[in-house]
Amino acid sequence: MSPDFKKLLPEHAGHFINNAWLACQTTDDVLNPATGETIAQVAMGSKADADKAISAAKNAQKQWAAVPQPQRADYLHAFAQQIEKHKKALAALLTTEQGKPLSESIGEVEMAVTMIRYYAGFGWKRTGHVIASNHPQQQAITKEAPLGVVAAIIPWNFPLAIFARKTAPALIAGNTIVVKPSENTPLCSLALATLSKAAGIPDGVINVLCGEGSKVGDALVRHPDVQLVTMTGSTRAGKIIAKNAAEKVIPVSLELGGKAPFIVLADADIEKAAQDAIDARMANCGQVCICNERTYVQRDVYDKFMQALKKAADKVVVGDPMASKTTMGPKISAAEKSHVDELLAKSQKEGGTIFWQGKVPSDEKFKGGNWVAPTIITDLPANATILKEEAFGPILPVVVFDTIDEVIALANDCEYGLSSYLYTRDLHAAMQISDALEYGEVYINRYGPEEVNGFHAGWKLSGIGGDDGEHGYQLYVKQKTVYLNYKS
Repeated sequence: MSPDFKKLLPEHAGHFINNAWLACQTTDDVLNPATGETIAQVAMGSKADADKAISAAKNAQKQWAAVPQPQRADYLHAFAQQIEKHKKALAALLTTEQGKPLSESIGEVEMAVTMIRYYAGFGWKRTGHVIASNHPQQQAITKEAPLGVVAAIIPWNFPLAIFARKTAPALIAGNTIVVKPSENTPLCSLALATLSKAAGIPDGVINVLCGEGSKVGDALVRHPDVQLVTMTGSTRAGKIIAKNAAEKVIPVSLELGGKAPFIVLADADIEKAAQDAIDARMANCGQVCICNERTYVQRDVYDKFMQALKKAADKVVVGDPMASKTTMGPKISAAEKSHVDELLAKSQKEGGTIFWQGKVPSDEKFKGGNWVAPTIITDLPANATILKEEAFGPILPVVVFDTIDEVIALANDCEYGLSSYLYTRDLHAAMQISDALEYGEVYINRYGPEEVNGFHAGWKLSGIGGDDGEHGYQLYVKQKTVYLNYKS
């Protein structure tokens, strides 16, 4: 492990509960996805550990809620300053643990800072309003109140950013939080916990519990003292969480799978659309919920687009994630690599043709890594598996279409509804199609990432609730109405 990482992590990576490190007898290896080598060992918690984390959060919550909201904002600003101070070390840790290129990791650290600062700005927001009463000398006042203890279950693809995305609004609203990171990327959450303590955030306000979702994640969801579950992850896991949370009648926020269509009309800027199509597919080795999962190109410009697409694809450099020239790293795990490999093989059996394929590193030190060659595949039948199932990897299917009505139907013929893309110079077509697309986000002539003051939310099996912006904040508060009679 790099010396830079050691100052952010304990010698033995246990749980972070009540601003202290809790050792655990059961541990698991954290692997470098580029090499397969062990980076560190981390705790694998139990229901008893979950009880301790929730107890710490519950004991701290009322005192934290009593801190004036502008002062809670000061703590968040201090937290953001700590992250900025250690940006290089955090980025190197993220690349080593998750596999994305260092340039992308630096961007993720900056994204985390932006999210925390954005919600720190809510320290001086309006937290209620006065309603006109039907009675003289009376008022009705609505005001916000924190929910209590929040359980946040976060994924491995953006472990720093999503930690910030869920922690910042929870804290500014007066809640305390228990974060359960992915087993693949627990070190990033533990490093942020270290920095939260350095920022002076009080005991029990932020807790990190490591372990399997089926054990500690389930224990968090079912615990009677947890008042909100916010989770980013698979639709399969989201359904289980929603069912278990329903037993307690508590709110859940679930950002789940995606199958973003990328639509290119004949009048689009073809060079830009082609470059964005590649960037939106290959970023983070295709492991982004808003990734371009399937590209639809109007027939009149199909040949021109495919030439531009190949030109853009040729710029993709798969290699050492720490190298400055690298634009794509490995998949997160052997299981994830296997899934993508199988999906590509199945696509070929179903009639698909490989139009372009990149190369993976041949260096001996990367022999044990989870490498997948970026690939563009064409000539797929309408019912091809890769056009329906989330690939979450650097395989880009391209499909030709003729009419706007046809492509709207193709794009909406999907059980997911998170993000979508449209490239056109025609304002009428842009608005007509964006109105018709059954997705929580539509990007017109640009690709992500989403912006912190928007609302990142999916339709259909892509989830309920959402993150970011004022709408995201509202998930972390409940409303109280006070009816006041001041007649003497």
